[in-house]
Amino acid sequence: MLQAVIIAGGKGTRLGMNDIPKPMVEIDGKPLLQHQIELAKRFGINEFFIMSGYLSEVIINYFGTGEKFGVKIHHVVEPYPLGTAGCLKLLQGKLKDRFIVFYGDVVMDFDINEFINYDNKYKELGTAIVHPNDHPYDSDLLEINEKNCIINIMPKPHNDGNYYSNLVNAALYIFSPKIFDYIDKDVMQDIGKDILPKILKSDDKIIAYKTAEYIKDMGTLDRFEKVKQDYFSGKIARLNKINKRACIFLDRDGVINKNMDSNPSVAGFELLPDVKEAIKLINNSEYLSVIVTNQPMIAKGFVSFSEINDIHKKMETLLGEYGAYLNGIYFCPHHPESGFAGEIKTLKIDCDCRKPKIGMLKEAQVEMNIDFSKSWMIGDSERDIVAGKNAGCKTVSIGNSNLCADYNAQNLLEAVEYIMQDNSNS
Repeated sequence: MLQAVIIAGGKGTRLGMNDIPKPMVEIDGKPLLQHQIELAKRFGINEFFIMSGYLSEVIINYFGTGEKFGVKIHHVVEPYPLGTAGCLKLLQGKLKDRFIVFYGDVVMDFDINEFINYDNKYKELGTAIVHPNDHPYDSDLLEINEKNCIINIMPKPHNDGNYYSNLVNAALYIFSPKIFDYIDKDVMQDIGKDILPKILKSDDKIIAYKTAEYIKDMGTLDRFEKVKQDYFSGKIARLNKINKRACIFLDRDGVINKNMDSNPSVAGFELLPDVKEAIKLINNSEYLSVIVTNQPMIAKGFVSFSEINDIHKKMETLLGEYGAYLNGIYFCPHHPESGFAGEIKTLKIDCDCRKPKIGMLKEAQVEMNIDFSKSWMIGDSERDIVAGKNAGCKTVSIGNSNLCADYNAQNLLEAVEYIMQDNSNS
């Protein structure tokens, strides 16, 4: 089993706590560090290196060797502030195998075994947990390729007029000891800002692991109060991937944006009224928000994969400006019928993902542990509603009462409000 490194050098001044380091702030009578250790222990991790600095004696006196917590703890105190990467360098030679890294001010509950298994599939230099958030406009954003490699980092602010995927570094990693080759000794450095960009310029790779589990920085009083509410409501534990989640599956064209017919383009993409509010309402619930869309224009040769991805970047940017986000976007590029000039022959197939088949829904189900019986499909066509029914979901049709859905709504906001009301009465 992996060893764990917890970087716990942060101050708690923004939380109004001057006598303890930030990772020692309590939730339900336990320091955040203890919650992290207990989470890792649940998944079989029993050896920890706690990297401290500010008021390190508070951490050392509380945890000791870890014996009373049923684990083994090594304390490493940085001689002066070295940053998240600089302090990690102090462990060079002590960690011989891959290891997992937590930041001590992150409130989280996630399936560590799933993360480890994913990392084992790739065995690259490292794997980073990534996710969308509700403030991408002031976050450092990541870009990944079709092989899930991180290929670019876009520092905030994003005021260049471009569109970006809403994908943020969650500051949870698994690294090979080779990571130490990229960190200078006795120099203040940050993993996200200094080391990852250096790796991106090399032949080594950092893989992105996307998850919808609960992982939040509690660095301000407002965030701290919110995570405490989520903890006591049980939300943090419920969102662990070991538990099945309910999802609202969304068609795209005609539901999220105006139909672009046979001429899809970034310039022509326009969100429908109240869509941002509807997605935000989903985000504020415990439903996942996932788009599943047929995009046969790719197979027909009318639009490229790159152009579809650019359209989705615009969609995510527009939603993100309102604080709304999607947990997943799945699209089918296939079309079974030939006869189009410029068509892509390899995509002219009878696939398993094109709605009303449920391949896209099943892919999301596997990746996010979705419970179809508690989920919904919202669409504006018969194939959307049939796909939802084929998967065992409840269904809502948009603007068409002839589709035999469980409910008919005039727009997405009405559909989502109905689902929330239905859920509250169930």
